[in-house]
Amino acid sequence: MTFSFVRFAAIVSLSAGLLSSPVLAQLTPSAQEKQMRSHIAERLPQFPPIEEIRKSPIPGIFELRVNGSDIYYSDAQGDYIFQGSLYDTRQSRNLTEERVQQLTAVKFSALPFKDAFTIVRGNGKRQLAVFEDPNCSYCKRFERDLQKIDNVTVHLFLYPILGPDSLEKSKAIWCAKDRGKTWQDWMVRDVPVPLASCDTAALTRNLALGRSLKITGTPTLIFANGVRVPGAISADQVEKHLVQAGS
Repeated sequence: MTFSFVRFAAIVSLSAGLLSSPVLAQLTPSAQEKQMRSHIAERLPQFPPIEEIRKSPIPGIFELRVNGSDIYYSDAQGDYIFQGSLYDTRQSRNLTEERVQQLTAVKFSALPFKDAFTIVRGNGKRQLAVFEDPNCSYCKRFERDLQKIDNVTVHLFLYPILGPDSLEKSKAIWCAKDRGKTWQDWMVRDVPVPLASCDTAALTRNLALGRSLKITGTPTLIFANGVRVPGAISADQVEKHLVQAGS
């Protein structure tokens, strides 16, 4: 669903008026939530089950959470639903993005690092985990940009989701004598991956881990503070997140 700022403003005005009406004023929070759920379920049967309803910073507008971390917004009666980013212009903050980051946060220390290999640059004090597919063009672009980041330990989780060749390349990289060098030779310098064989059960575990974390694309980055970032972000953005993570 998409929503224009014009209609967004109209809904804010409408819902603010609804909240001041005598009927809604008499509803308890639980009754109001029940009414919203009922209206949306009846009118939009295809809409995912609502897992949580919370007040937004805008009077009369409520946050609807579905599918774990998908955010929609609604007026107080469930008459209107829209999706988009909610910005706090006073503080230049994307509140929707912050909420999604909170919902999708990963406990960094709980990641199974035995199923990853590490690439250390400089003193390696800062920590970053990345899920990547060796045939992902965005991952190659990201890896080339990542060369600019210093003083970091990258925990690389091979995540072959783009087909059988991705799995074969991942197996060869995992079984290489120097995984980090073999990975970077392929991703940064286009050096073919030499054949190798060994126990590759870690890759099966990585795929299961990725599914459990709802990682649907590569690269996906996870920082030490638990914030995950999907996509091939720039070196400047990586640096910014590393600073924010305090790692």
